[in-house]
Amino acid sequence: NKSVFMKSDCIQTTICQETKKDPIEMFHSGQLVKVCAPMVRYSKLAFRTLVRKYSCDLCYTPMIVAADFVRSIKARDSEFTTNQGDCPLIVQFAANDASLLSDAARIVCPYANGIDINCGCPQRWAMAEGYGACLINKPELVQDMVKQVRNQVGNPRFSVSIKIRIHDDLSRTVDLCRKAEATGVSWITVHGRTTEERHQPVHYDAIKIIKENMSIPVIANGDIRSLKEAENVWQNTGTDGVMVARGLLANPAMFAGFEETPLKCIWDWVDIALELGTPYMCFHQHLMYMMEKITSRQEKRVFNALSSTSAVLDYLTDHYGI
Repeated sequence: NKSVFMKSDCIQTTICQETKKDPIEMFHSGQLVKVCAPMVRYSKLAFRTLVRKYSCDLCYTPMIVAADFVRSIKARDSEFTTNQGDCPLIVQFAANDASLLSDAARIVCPYANGIDINCGCPQRWAMAEGYGACLINKPELVQDMVKQVRNQVGNPRFSVSIKIRIHDDLSRTVDLCRKAEATGVSWITVHGRTTEERHQPVHYDAIKIIKENMSIPVIANGDIRSLKEAENVWQNTGTDGVMVARGLLANPAMFAGFEETPLKCIWDWVDIALELGTPYMCFHQHLMYMMEKITSRQEKRVFNALSSTSAVLDYLTDHYGI
């Protein structure tokens, strides 16, 4: 129901913006902006809280399907949780309809710094629904979505960004980015792979070319596993920030310069997850990722088979002390 949302709903600035943690300002600081990627099931509030303790500057929620989010209170409650310390925050949506996306943006705008449109997810179900990476071939639709969100959200500091993959023919990607920029997109994240590519090397050269053709900030994404690699990619591509997914899952303290997950980070995760009531499966899964590098095969076998929070706490206490 359109009448429920008033333009003025969004003019109240979020706690975040008052503390001057404005992503746009960060991107213009000349410093490397370190970003946690949207990760389905994983980049939820508890994990965002953890990486923020270890020098992550900006976090994204997991991708949320805008249509479900707008239609269902249940979807909103399960998909989007935040708190005062969770900022700056970008909510990422999968959408292919400008008015549904702008309704979704209006719902989250009091609680976030901006929204991001997923134009990069290569999964079959997303492409079949007209979401994700298929949008890189629909620049007019992307423009329409950006425009409508801009028109519907009253707060001019609310960002509207896109996350894309590249085309085989890079001139098409540059064209898409220029069109998005002309429509008022705040920044663009580029995953340097095509829709078909999965584990092939990332085309950082392509990200560099896109950045050279833009005047808005560009974030580089793809296969960054350490702070040193992040700094190299940032320098070599001339971008404004780097976004990391799997590298942070394996080592949430990566942006603070740790080569592997420090024990303190593991215990911080335990504290945060218990405090926020993280479901056991998610709590355990994150620990499996974090401990991958620091445990033997035998230890993994034992740890991965644990089936309760108390068993995990006992294991950690026995092996690592508090």
